[in-house]
Amino acid sequence: MDKSRILDTLFKILCCIITLFGMIPIIHMLVTITLRGSRVIAKVGIVDFLTAPPPAPGSNELGGIGTAIMGTIILLIISMIIGIPLSLILAILVVEFKESLFAKITRYFVKTLIGIPTIAVSMLIYTLVVVPMGGASAIAGGIALAIVLLPYATTYIETCFESVPQEYKEAGYALGMKRLLIILKIILPITRRCVVTSIVLSTARAIGETSPLLFTAGAAHYTYPTSLTDPVSSVTLLIFEYGLSPFKNLVDVAWGAALVLTLSYFLVLIAVRLGVKGVVL
Repeated sequence: MDKSRILDTLFKILCCIITLFGMIPIIHMLVTITLRGSRVIAKVGIVDFLTAPPPAPGSNELGGIGTAIMGTIILLIISMIIGIPLSLILAILVVEFKESLFAKITRYFVKTLIGIPTIAVSMLIYTLVVVPMGGASAIAGGIALAIVLLPYATTYIETCFESVPQEYKEAGYALGMKRLLIILKIILPITRRCVVTSIVLSTARAIGETSPLLFTAGAAHYTYPTSLTDPVSSVTLLIFEYGLSPFKNLVDVAWGAALVLTLSYFLVLIAVRLGVKGVVL
């Protein structure tokens, strides 16, 4: 074996060792969440844990995260209703009018929005929505998550649209099709899997955030919302607040919620991988 092959082998071994060292904290975190979370869910029962409200602080009982799951679903729906259509429109305008002043401003705005701390989004929505409404609500939390979702979805979808060969658009123009018809009949059908994958990834990115909800959602962990103007809980808020709680039963519930959230992310990633390969989506 010559010197170059020896060096190449040593370099590969070194890369593997460094990768393993880098994965140790992640593996430790996943194992800890799985062990402690599954223990709590096993005691409560998976159905009760996913549907029952949390326990009273300091009691000897364990409850569930039903209110947090319902609140998360409500926030997810609101953020998607607001953020996804706006992201699609912005991505289309940016791709179709690349050299326009609007496209340049939009690109700058989107890149800036990605870098803004999400806690600033929470404070902004608190000032613009929560204070005028007189309190935290599902609407305020959904708007905050929509703002977090917007730049990611816009960037991902823009990349999808730019992957369409220019020849396809030119063929549409040659047939006498208008720009809007080309978008609806050529670009969207070609990129539908990519667009759906982008929406799923950006939504998962937003729904895993805690900071945008701190001053907007209200963290109503013990009540089920009956109106969009009511405060709501979320899984991430529950983990954040109960994880810092001095009461052991609430900390245990937080571990169970962390396992549910982690498994949800794995399911989303699996769905995305299958969607990219064309199995689903």
